[in-house]
Amino acid sequence: MLILLPPSEGKTAATVGEPVDPGALWLPALGTARKRVLTRLVAMSRRTSARAVADSLATLGLSAGQVDEVSRNAVLHSAPAAPAASIYSGVLYEALDAHSLAPGARAWVDQRAVVFSGLWGVVRLDDRIPAYRLSVGVTLPSVGGLTAYWKKVLPKALDPVAAGGPVLDLRSGAYGAMWTPPGNGTATVRVLHERVVDGVARRSVVSHFNKATKGRIVRALAEAGAEPASVDEIVAALRDLKHTVEEQPVAAGRPRQLDVVVAEL
Repeated sequence: MLILLPPSEGKTAATVGEPVDPGALWLPALGTARKRVLTRLVAMSRRTSARAVADSLATLGLSAGQVDEVSRNAVLHSAPAAPAASIYSGVLYEALDAHSLAPGARAWVDQRAVVFSGLWGVVRLDDRIPAYRLSVGVTLPSVGGLTAYWKKVLPKALDPVAAGGPVLDLRSGAYGAMWTPPGNGTATVRVLHERVVDGVARRSVVSHFNKATKGRIVRALAEAGAEPASVDEIVAALRDLKHTVEEQPVAAGRPRQLDVVVAEL
């Protein structure tokens, strides 16, 4: 089974450690594609004139107050790297809390979780990377739109990996566009926050609940050592772990859509 995750915008920079080696990351066949994006990002970020910095901020979708993010990108070749589970620090990763997992559960998640990235394409949680700022929605000079770039590169490397079992897709829409799992053994997850208003249960998508619940789902599956061999078995495993799961109808050939309902306490 593969579990597909988005990165987090929030990152915690490593303070010690050797720099990243793009060829040593998971799926080394992606090394050349990774180096191209990394080289272009660093080159853009190293320009220091006022106009160049403004252009970099605009390209990255940042405000003037986030100029430190550009400076950090400028030194990615030499910046300390640490496991991706330590670098990504958003709500999903806080809820997953990979560092506190028992060794067996941590090995489980390191082998199955795949993080999609505008810079690296894909990494595993034990891959060593530096903190960076580059969303997949960026159009990078000399590279182009990163979604289209990775969409061309990833299938050759990822399709064979996904062929051996079901895929649980927890990505957001932007990162979901980078790669479509082959076959029909994929389930996407939507988290619905349920509140009772004037005696009526109402459901909505709330970003915080969505991200936190997805992190808890991955953690619970890791702690259970789940080994589902199909989407049906993924659904059964989630229900065994006390998640409320409702499957929604989808068109033939589309990934199965699972709604996980989180009731407000």
